[in-house]
Amino acid sequence: MVEMSVIGIALDAASRSPIVLLRDPSRLRQVPIWIDQAQAHNIMAGLNGEPSPRPLSHDLMVSLLAAGELHLERVIIHAIEDSTFRAVLKLSHDAPFDEIEDSSEDSADCEPIEEQQTGDDLLSIDARPSDAIALAIRTGSSIWMLEEVVAEASIAVDAEADAEDRNEFRRFIDQVSPAAMVRHLQSRQPKDEETTDDTPLE
Repeated sequence: MVEMSVIGIALDAASRSPIVLLRDPSRLRQVPIWIDQAQAHNIMAGLNGEPSPRPLSHDLMVSLLAAGELHLERVIIHAIEDSTFRAVLKLSHDAPFDEIEDSSEDSADCEPIEEQQTGDDLLSIDARPSDAIALAIRTGSSIWMLEEVVAEASIAVDAEADAEDRNEFRRFIDQVSPAAMVRHLQSRQPKDEETTDDTPLE
């Protein structure tokens, strides 16, 4: 399996649908997963650590896990079926405090708690990848993906091309005057309005 990191949310240029981007440790492959606006909002709120006046759905899920003495060990995105990613939550039971004390006092008769819960002992719960990712972000849990899934769904990251695009944009900004920029934007305004009026951003 490959441990993936969330690098952000992007927009599909054609459909305007949000995409969550996962990147592998080599930073040479990234996997795009198409999600909806609500899922994108939940993931972004977790990434930014934005406080909410009332708990969002995934904040509530984290509270419910804590109330049920469950701990999210990791998220595994394990398959693609019918063009849909499949994920599971791997949960462990948090031992009550008095059980922890008993185990420390009588360590000769039982194994440490950390060693008692192996991968086979973890509870698996089916979940949408977007929900699993939002929960992992809030709990600091790792996100894993089977190598076969990464190989099938990943796109190559061209770091040199990205760097060149950024440099070209910087050169453009350095060379253009504010007045020229205003004229350029004004010349594009009628065309932009025709494009966006029929295509809501949210």
